[in-house]
Amino acid sequence: MIDEDISRRTIAISVKTTKLTARGLAYVLGMVGRKIRKAYRGRQVPHGKQSVRKLMAHGTATNSIELSGGVKSFDRVARKWNVDYAFYKTGPDKYLLFFKAGQADAMTACFSEYSRKVLSKAKSNRVPIREQLKQAADQLSKEKPKQKERAKEVAHEDR
Repeated sequence: MIDEDISRRTIAISVKTTKLTARGLAYVLGMVGRKIRKAYRGRQVPHGKQSVRKLMAHGTATNSIELSGGVKSFDRVARKWNVDYAFYKTGPDKYLLFFKAGQADAMTACFSEYSRKVLSKAKSNRVPIREQLKQAADQLSKEKPKQKERAKEVAHEDR
């Protein structure tokens, strides 16, 4: 049983070289490690934001919701809820949000938090900085510039 387990984990590497040095062996082992990591990443299912094609390739049913507005703020909330999703742009500032049907509960909670954030941002009374600068410029232009009195100094007659 143990021999069988070890033989399953064994990798055979053949190297054709005239002179096997430590540097050459290290290079070959690095290449093998990169190949193994690449194969491992290829087998894993992607999570989080991804393309619609990758989301459909998961082999599970998907649902979609129409979304308008800021995509970045939704990204922040979705990362928090660990949801797999994809955006498909349908028009200017209009997107279709695709997500896995199995994650519908998490997506509902995520979407409610996102909508709460959007609504609170809309209610915010904070004035944007550009507007504040425009208002300050208007105030300065309305105020009359003060006339500076220029007086010449009396020259000393002693010189």
